Amino acid sequence: MNWTVEVILVPVADVLRAKEFYAQRLGFPVDHDTKVSDTLHFVQLTPPGSGCSIVLSNDGRMAPGSLHGMQLVVPDIRAAHTELAERGVETSEVQFAERTGGFRPARDDETGTALDNSGFVFFTDPDGNTWAVQQISARGC
Repeated sequence: MNWTVEVILVPVADVLRAKEFYAQRLGFPVDHDTKVSDTLHFVQLTPPGSGCSIVLSNDGRMAPGSLHGMQLVVPDIRAAHTELAERGVETSEVQFAERTGGFRPARDDETGTALDNSGFVFFTDPDGNTWAVQQISARGC
């Protein structure tokens, strides 16, 4: 049996502000925007190429900014870092995950497959939800 993750709830205080960040800054297409009432609003967006969407919600089930460790995967972390910077997203520099634990700044000579599984960039949305972007250009079986 296949088990797929389809939607992740991202708790936010201001859905319209978060929608602008995720749609305009990150470039996630909006799948739907539903305002249930004056106090309840949901926006679903899907990162390009992803089979899993996020839903921005102010429904109060989780405190805004309480989601930590969400992870996106890209084939080229340096290109992703450049794209995020061009879109006005504040990120960390490209980081290298040491096999012994911890992170260090990636060296200029660490490019391509040298960063596979080990290259990361981190950012925070306007509500304080934290994200990691990891380079994986090929996967094992």
